[in-house]
Amino acid sequence: MKLAILSQDASLYSTSRLKAAADARGHHVKVVDYMRCYINVSSDDPCVMYAGKHLEHYDAIIPRVGASNTFYGTAIVRQFELTNTLTANGSQAIARSRDKLRCMQILAKEKVGLPVTGFAHSTQDTDGLINMVGGPPVVIKLIEGTQGIGVVLAETYASAKSMIEAFRGLSAHILVQEYIQEAQGEDIRAFVVGDKVIAAMRRKAAKGEFRANIHRGAKSESVELTDEEIQTALMACRAVGLKVAGVDMLRSKSGPKVLEINSSPGLQGIESATGIDVAGAIIHYLEENLDSVRAFEG
Repeated sequence: MKLAILSQDASLYSTSRLKAAADARGHHVKVVDYMRCYINVSSDDPCVMYAGKHLEHYDAIIPRVGASNTFYGTAIVRQFELTNTLTANGSQAIARSRDKLRCMQILAKEKVGLPVTGFAHSTQDTDGLINMVGGPPVVIKLIEGTQGIGVVLAETYASAKSMIEAFRGLSAHILVQEYIQEAQGEDIRAFVVGDKVIAAMRRKAAKGEFRANIHRGAKSESVELTDEEIQTALMACRAVGLKVAGVDMLRSKSGPKVLEINSSPGLQGIESATGIDVAGAIIHYLEENLDSVRAFEG
C-alpha cells in the first residue's frame, strides 16, 4: 500500500508512530505537508501538486489536519477523494467535527447523549441563556477552541454574564453548557477505529483545573467502558461520519454525555495510558478497507 500521512510536522509523536507502524507492515509511506500542497481543480485532471510536481498517486491517506487549518486541509483531502484515494477520515466528516455547534446538532438529531447546550448571538437575554442550561455553574466554550483553549467555567450569574459579554464583544461565537458536577473534573476518551472502540482512557484534571485535557496537565489511565459508553461513542462517530476518532465523554447520573469528537486525536496519551498499539490498528483498518475497495473495483 502506498500511504500518505497529511501532517505539517513529521516529528510529532502521532505522525511518527503512524509512519513507523506503516513501515513495520511493509508499506510505502510518506509524510506530506498538506499546507504546501496545491490543487488543480478541473474535470480532466483533478490532481494534487507539491513542490511544482504532480504528487504521486497514493492508495490511502491519513489526514492529520490541525484545527486552525481546517478549511485548507479539508480542501486538500477533498482533492484526494476526487481521485478515489481511500482516506481514514473524509473531508466532510472532518469539517463536521470541527464545527462544534454543527457537530452537536447532528448528535442531538441522532439522540446521542449531550450536556444541555445553548447558543445565542445577542447578549440581551443572557440570563435566559444561562437558565436554559440549568443555571450556574456553566461551561462557556469558544466554538473554534481546541485542546481546552477557550473553555472557561463560570460559577456565578455575574461571572457567566461577564464572560459571555466579553466573548461576544470580540465577535466570538460561543456555546454555553451545563456543568456536570458529578464528573468531578474527569472525562473519558474512547478511541474509535472503524466500527470498534479499540482503547479508552480516563483523564483527571490537574489540581485547581476543571479541564481534563492532557495539554492542560491532566493525568490519564486506562479505563474499562460500559456497554452504554461504547455504544454512545460508536453512535457519535457514525452520526458525524468519522472512521478514526477520539470521542470525549463525561460520566453523568443520566448516562454518558459526549463533549467533543476529535477527528485528529493524539496517539501519545492513549497509547501511554493503555499500552495498546493504536497506530497499528489504524494502519490495519486501512489495509482491510483497501482490500475491500480493490475487490469491489475488480
